Amino acid sequence: MSRIRKKPELLVPASSLEVLKTAVAFGADAVYIGGEAYGLRAKAKNFSPEEMAEGIRYAHERGIKVHVTVNIIAHNSDLPGVRTYLEELREMRPDALIIADPGIFLMAGEICPDIPRHISTQANSTNAGTCRFWHNLGAARIVTARELSIRELKELRETVPEELELETFVHGAMCISYSGRCLLSNYFTGRDANRGICAHPCRWSYRPVAAEAVREPAEAAECRDCPEEKLQEKLVYVEEETRPGEYLPVYENSRGTYIFNSRDLCMIEHIPDLIDCGIDSFKIEGRMKTALYVATVARTYRQAIDDYMADPRLYESRLPWYREQITDCTYRRFTTGFFYGRPGQDDQVYDSNTYVTEYIYIGTVRGTDDRGAVIFTQKNRFFTGDRIEIMKPDGSNPEAEVLGIFDADGHAMESAPHPQQELHVLLSRQAGPQDILRMRNPVTA
Repeated sequence: MSRIRKKPELLVPASSLEVLKTAVAFGADAVYIGGEAYGLRAKAKNFSPEEMAEGIRYAHERGIKVHVTVNIIAHNSDLPGVRTYLEELREMRPDALIIADPGIFLMAGEICPDIPRHISTQANSTNAGTCRFWHNLGAARIVTARELSIRELKELRETVPEELELETFVHGAMCISYSGRCLLSNYFTGRDANRGICAHPCRWSYRPVAAEAVREPAEAAECRDCPEEKLQEKLVYVEEETRPGEYLPVYENSRGTYIFNSRDLCMIEHIPDLIDCGIDSFKIEGRMKTALYVATVARTYRQAIDDYMADPRLYESRLPWYREQITDCTYRRFTTGFFYGRPGQDDQVYDSNTYVTEYIYIGTVRGTDDRGAVIFTQKNRFFTGDRIEIMKPDGSNPEAEVLGIFDADGHAMESAPHPQQELHVLLSRQAGPQDILRMRNPVTA
């Protein structure tokens, strides 16, 4: 390589204090979180002010940075609350604020002058001129638009100021709209995606409806008389399954009826290309995901980055392990998005909204009791005698047998049927704090 390889930051999402601790344990260099308002994941659990302050302290004590999202596209009525929120954040001292709205950006510079401001992907930064514009206003980092290719990212790095950092999404859900600027949710439900309450209509099921069933009889007859080449491109309509009678015109898509639903981005096999671009931060999407998802993705990318920086040949030799590990959580099938050019008809970017779930998340270990039983809040049902895996930050997944299940009062149970119940569980081998407990999904095993 002509450029000195720089080790990128691994930036991992967290929906709660529990998941933040998981991200820290499983290899994050930095974590990004949202408060109870003014971020684009208002439906996520998110952090109360007290939890946010605790999370920032917890991360800083371990040398990990915390970035906070304030990335809604604000309306006038939002601004007084945003000002109050920024004043609270000034006292908590996160390491960065992620902002999309120019008004909020200027307000943050006034209220929190000592906290770096990062420009959210919602700002659609796709060229060097835009990056320089934000830098001249005081931005420390640009989160690039997802529509950029590897070649374009390289050009950006070579043409923007060296001190301006670039952050790029490398894994997770993709939005149908241009860098997240979606109007579908507002159109269907009145829930504004750009104010953090997206209903995710791109994941809904749509069915094709023949044009003849929608058009007036005269229009339908005209369509039937079209030449053959026109019939190849004829208009059809789709109807969302819970909205009968609302017809949406589209061209027929041979790949199925999930016409807005993208596969998940995954660049685990292309770490060398990303590092060669000079990207400062690799960002994982998923502020609504579980601790199992965060642990799985963070651990895999952490290992891949470290292996490549130590020896590119080590990275190449471990590619099969990365591929295997990255699917050990719930995901849609994968794509490389726009990194290698605009996806074409044969790339099958748009697909069924069906998730693949290889493992079931049981819980995250908080500690042990006097008997040596692990203590955790149960996420899914399991039974005494089940074989489970203990997912550890070092990359190992030792198996263990469930020897006994007890509630918080010490009463023995054959199974754990109630989600969110505190349990004390005896295992056949030791598990430590922040270890993830999981079991093979019998449906996909």
